[in-house]
Amino acid sequence: MKQQRRGRSIAMTPEEVDAFLAEQRTCRVATNGANGPHATPLWYAWDGSALWLTSLSRSQRWTDLERDPRIAVVVDAGEQYGELRGVELRGTVEIVGEVPRTGEPDDELVEPEQLFADRYTGGHVFHDGRHAWLRLRPEKITSWDFRKVGAAQSS
Repeated sequence: MKQQRRGRSIAMTPEEVDAFLAEQRTCRVATNGANGPHATPLWYAWDGSALWLTSLSRSQRWTDLERDPRIAVVVDAGEQYGELRGVELRGTVEIVGEVPRTGEPDDELVEPEQLFADRYTGGHVFHDGRHAWLRLRPEKITSWDFRKVGAAQSS
């Protein structure tokens, strides 16, 4: 994975990235559409090494990703300057499992589906026959935590 070059003084540690991604609930996904970028919010699950997204398989996002699987995802939080923090993950997504997902047994999806269900549906794994799974193993992670700005300036 590529190392973050800029803003290292306010970058999150790997443990802080994991905790932040476990705490936040919504990401913003940017795909490369035929007419330019396309950005949409999604729920996600982070397993410590991959970001799992479930997407409508008949959507502009899905069409974009079938054409060009490169993706950027941002998860951010904070209102005031001194509390802004976030993580950007970049890489190429892979389709995992059946499209659309109806619940056929798939060992690769047991953990991400349960992580997702625990976060959003009270632990109940739900298959609606309209969504399918995407896995992003980030090639680059960039993070920032402006709460560290004061500490970075005094170092």
